[in-house]
Amino acid sequence: MFRRSQEIQIKSADQLAVMRRAGLVVARTLQAVANAVCPGVTTRELDAIARDCIRTNDATPSFLGYHGFPAVICTSVNEEVVHGIPGERVLRDGDLLSIDCGAIVDGWHGDAAVSVPVGTVSAPVLALSAATESALWAGLQQARAGNRLSDISHAVEVAINAAGSFGVVEDYTGHGIGTSMHMHPPIPNHGKPGRGPVLKVGMALAIEPMATLGSPVVGVLADDWTVVALDQGPAAHWEHTVAITESGPWVLTALAEIHL
Repeated sequence: MFRRSQEIQIKSADQLAVMRRAGLVVARTLQAVANAVCPGVTTRELDAIARDCIRTNDATPSFLGYHGFPAVICTSVNEEVVHGIPGERVLRDGDLLSIDCGAIVDGWHGDAAVSVPVGTVSAPVLALSAATESALWAGLQQARAGNRLSDISHAVEVAINAAGSFGVVEDYTGHGIGTSMHMHPPIPNHGKPGRGPVLKVGMALAIEPMATLGSPVVGVLADDWTVVALDQGPAAHWEHTVAITESGPWVLTALAEIHL
């Protein structure tokens, strides 16, 4: 997983500032889409909102056309973990919707995801989403110069396990990010601490815990994109892009200016 032959891209302070601009576009887009989530709306309608928001902010969608992906955002509902394709699916009361968005500004990417309840959602599903979000922040806290990459992975796994009997999805990971959306290194959401590359100032990482209410075993649907929990249990997905700076982690895809 951690091959020495692949270097992790190091960004200058000016380049990270551009990534912050891309991150703000992502944050604004996710907020606009989340505000429109309600029973009766289709995922295609949400994709149209995202498309307009990204273009209004003078950015380019990262996802549209990426390896043939046909939409601007990923919309993953209930048992869909990640990479759901927007379409004619109508959201229903009680659904949990994961929205994943990426944007490019001047050649630099930002990438983030949120899980949004639709109407009145059951307590166990809300707890799953809250645990996954908390695990994200636990991982972000470890994105510090001098730490090892697996310190992030370990923090995510410990946080999810401490929150309840949730499944940690192991088949999909976070990733490096910068001039491409998906770069070295992969960032698993599980593992022992103190392993992998040493984190350095100027690195940027997309940390994205994925967890399930049941089994974490997943598969891919016939559309070759949508990843689902095979036991059909609900899943949650949260993500932020973070930069490693001399003063600590800088969350590039938050609306507020957050330094940890």
